[in-house]
Amino acid sequence: MSRGTGAGLEPGRDAVAPRPVVSRTAVHAGRIFDVVRDDVDLGDAGVVTREYLDHPGAVAVVVLDDQDRVLLLRQYRHPVRAMMWEVPAGLLDVPDEPAVDAAARELAEEADLRARRWDVLVDYATTPGASNESVRIFLARDVAQVPAAERHERTGEEAEIATRWVPLADAVDRVLSGDLHNPSAVVGILAAAASRADGWSSLRPVDVEWPYRRGVLPD
Repeated sequence: MSRGTGAGLEPGRDAVAPRPVVSRTAVHAGRIFDVVRDDVDLGDAGVVTREYLDHPGAVAVVVLDDQDRVLLLRQYRHPVRAMMWEVPAGLLDVPDEPAVDAAARELAEEADLRARRWDVLVDYATTPGASNESVRIFLARDVAQVPAAERHERTGEEAEIATRWVPLADAVDRVLSGDLHNPSAVVGILAAAASRADGWSSLRPVDVEWPYRRGVLPD
């Protein structure tokens, strides 16, 4: 049986199953992500060339208060020329930093909040045909304000951040009506609604395996 048949893979469940990289070329080195070109051996299908973004990955946070309201942040996103409502999020750009620590840092920096309860809500690959970026979305609850003297000084697009608490059901409606487009907000809000409806039984511990994070994913 050839490698292209997916032998041994469980239906309905993704699995890391790398194919040999014959050669790799650095096409572009960027500030946040790089562009690489791989020649990949697909076995019977031959060797193919694929260019993609080599991305450090990211974390995002769905924050719920004791009234089941979700925190949304508004930021300007230049590539799409839009002011978008999002959930707190940021890059995994500190070497060896645990993902939950990165999420807590972003929550404090972007929303001036700390959370006492953290769980893994959902993981997703943003654009697996064009990027290796993986995002882990956490659920943060039991939140409190960061003291004023300890707050992060926001710059750039973050200096214009506006925040709103929105009932989770209303946020779901806004996703389904096409009012919200940020992928972590869309995925996170829908996942939170589904998990809450099931009594939060799907939540996972913060240190659960994450095989798609760069540095863990095989080259």
